Amino acid sequence: MNTALLLLPDFALILLGTGIRRWMHLGDHFWNGVEKLVYFILFPALLVNAIVKTRLDLAAALPLLGTAFAAMGGAMLLGGAAKLLWRPSPLTFASLFQCAYRFNSYIALAVAGMLFGSPGIATMGLLVGAAVPVVNLVSVWMLARHGEVGLWREVARNPLIWGTAAGFLLNLAGFVPPPPVQAFLGRLADASIALGLITVGAALRLENSPGVRGISLWLLAVKLLALPLLAAVLGRQFGLSGLNYQVVVLFAALPTASSAYILAMRMGGDGRSVAWLISATTLGSMLTLPFWAAWLLN
Repeated sequence: MNTALLLLPDFALILLGTGIRRWMHLGDHFWNGVEKLVYFILFPALLVNAIVKTRLDLAAALPLLGTAFAAMGGAMLLGGAAKLLWRPSPLTFASLFQCAYRFNSYIALAVAGMLFGSPGIATMGLLVGAAVPVVNLVSVWMLARHGEVGLWREVARNPLIWGTAAGFLLNLAGFVPPPPVQAFLGRLADASIALGLITVGAALRLENSPGVRGISLWLLAVKLLALPLLAAVLGRQFGLSGLNYQVVVLFAALPTASSAYILAMRMGGDGRSVAWLISATTLGSMLTLPFWAAWLLN
């Protein structure tokens, strides 16, 4: 119960975003602007601020990343089984498949910060920065027959990757920001969590396409249950413990990224079903994330 209460403020911000979107009628232009502000300015500042002031254990990075990528690989195999079980159209399957392994970076950093502070954000930032280009490559490859997108250009300009890289380079160089710079980054970091979670709530959609209920529920279970279970088992096999083990399991338990919808729409996919899965995993994680967190912290 205590762990659930710790995560309650984050989930309350998501629900607040849903309410603001529904009742204040601010328009898509407003929300697009807020998302860009969070994505390109506030979250990179959060990553740099957390990583610069955290002592890094690079020797533990390889098993940490190995666990995360092995677990995502297992989720991809389980997600691929849905094609054999339900036989959706190739376009629908390619759209939904990405929901089995993609993750919401906003919720990732918010939960890591709430439970573990700056060391948690730094560890989660490493996972996010390493995994973002990989999941983008796999997702675009699956949709490649149905459209075109500037993949390498998007990966190269991804601010989460650059924020993580900049933080690690400054950390390794022993750079300590002057107090005014630290205060500036801290203010931006504080704003990033609240605004990021509010935009997650504003993006929730609960209308699904007909004929995909079975595969959608399967992928929902893969993302919220099977993937963190795989990470928990593989983490022990890779010798993880302490903070690294806790963060990698929570990383695996995250809901699907809202960018999965953008990619599906840009490449002519089934955006409506993807939007439903994003919303379902986000709402479902309000139950499953506290469970995994409580299990890890007890």
